[in-house]
Amino acid sequence: MNTPISEDDLHAYADGQLSPERQTQVAAWLAVHPEQRAQVDAWRAQVVVLHREFDAVLDEPVPARLLPPPAEDHWFNARKAAAVAWLMLGGVVGFFLRGETTPESHPLPVATSSLPRQAAIAHAVFVPEVRHPVEVGADQEAHLVAWLSKRLGSELKPPQLDAVGYKLVGGRLLPGDSKKGVAQFMYENVNRDRLTLYVQPDAPAADGTGFRYAREDGIDVFYWVDGKFGYAISGSTGRDDMLRLATLVYRQHGK
Repeated sequence: MNTPISEDDLHAYADGQLSPERQTQVAAWLAVHPEQRAQVDAWRAQVVVLHREFDAVLDEPVPARLLPPPAEDHWFNARKAAAVAWLMLGGVVGFFLRGETTPESHPLPVATSSLPRQAAIAHAVFVPEVRHPVEVGADQEAHLVAWLSKRLGSELKPPQLDAVGYKLVGGRLLPGDSKKGVAQFMYENVNRDRLTLYVQPDAPAADGTGFRYAREDGIDVFYWVDGKFGYAISGSTGRDDMLRLATLVYRQHGK
């Protein structure tokens, strides 16, 4: 009989710290528990962001104010110096992750919860379009960005995804909960796979800045709130591929 899967198991699974046998058991359990699988994916994505933001801290010299007086040099060795550095990093990471909880313990506001749904609907409506997938094409990117930035009341910067094979197709203005409307940017690769980025102004504040996952009618959506904007990236190339793409977009917009 398999041992019940605990939250500690999920964290260890996300970090690759389980034995091969236990890793297989947890993977099988997650295959039939999509909400917990989405949480594990979100943890892994947060690790990517944390390494990018804070790895450099470990290479910094220990501040002089934290060093002991000369008389205590006999006990201050490299191991203790490393411990001090890790404590410093722990404090920074703790601040960065303050308020981060699972959706079950801190539900998102209703308006924020609707973000992935609205993004998926807009994705489903316009992605199949052949002649009119966007309102303004990428050949007029400067005009597109200036227009949408003016309508949404803040400068927008479409993420650059050329390095992973996705080129900007263009974008459009969509109706939203406010008079400002909502921006949608569309990208396409050589296989004609398309993904969309949905940008909602005046989004309700959420707990933390990490992005979350939802699956809406077969569409994978990763979404987050940063400042006064809500972002949602949608696609149908598989959750793992969308997690990779969402992480790239989050790096550019989730700062």
